Amino acid sequence: MSSITTKDGTRIAYKDWGKGQPILFSHGWPLAGDAWDAQMLFFAEHGYRVIAHDRRGHGLSDQPWQGNNMDQYADDLAELIEQLDLKDLILIGHSTGGGEIAHYVGRHGSARVAKMVLVGAVPPLMLKTAGNPEGTPIEVFDDIRKNTATGRSEFFRNLAIPFYGFNREGVSVIEGLRESFWRLGMLGGIKAEYDCIHEFSEVDYTEDLKKIDKPTLVIHGDDDQIVPIAASGAKTAKIVTDATLKIYPGAPHGLAQTHVEQFNQDVLAFIRG
Repeated sequence: MSSITTKDGTRIAYKDWGKGQPILFSHGWPLAGDAWDAQMLFFAEHGYRVIAHDRRGHGLSDQPWQGNNMDQYADDLAELIEQLDLKDLILIGHSTGGGEIAHYVGRHGSARVAKMVLVGAVPPLMLKTAGNPEGTPIEVFDDIRKNTATGRSEFFRNLAIPFYGFNREGVSVIEGLRESFWRLGMLGGIKAEYDCIHEFSEVDYTEDLKKIDKPTLVIHGDDDQIVPIAASGAKTAKIVTDATLKIYPGAPHGLAQTHVEQFNQDVLAFIRG
């Protein structure tokens, strides 16, 4: 993999394939850029330049003790975009990656961006509060913190089940997908993954969403057990000025892997539209 070195000396690994209009993919927690393999191959074969980075502390990127927060993630993304001189860019973010690309626009503007796709994304706010009653209670995130800190290997094995909806009636476990989830999770650093839990759960991205001024496709499964749609995709589609909400009936959080062909075709149609 290629890499850039950020201003604070952190090496960010990335893949950069193909030629054409650039598409940049931002992965979810606790994964890495390889989670987008099926999309990278598809869009590169359809005439696009595809880039997927490993967020700092994840995948093959450096694992610094400091800087595992959304401000720094957005700044890292800005450095990558600027060093590769990406323009007319399609930004696609899944889960935490959706927060990352939204916060990138919030901090750095949209001059280099053409369109955005938010997939099972965490904005505007996952945490249940008085003003966000549809959110998830803090105890759930505290439990994620505890399990990540004390036994992340077994936790990631178990987390893959609801992540891909394998616990639903009539849904067979895809063992390879479960093992890939575990592999990518264990490739990252425990400090970064622990810190990132706060970033995807307690950071409010509402103001970032208000600054998105490009056509945005919001894709969400209505059976997302990780980032429930009522507090996320449904609200995001109302906040972003030019947003289209596409709901996948019965689809889980990791729908880009479980509904590969449908997802790829929907995103391709949106980009070309």
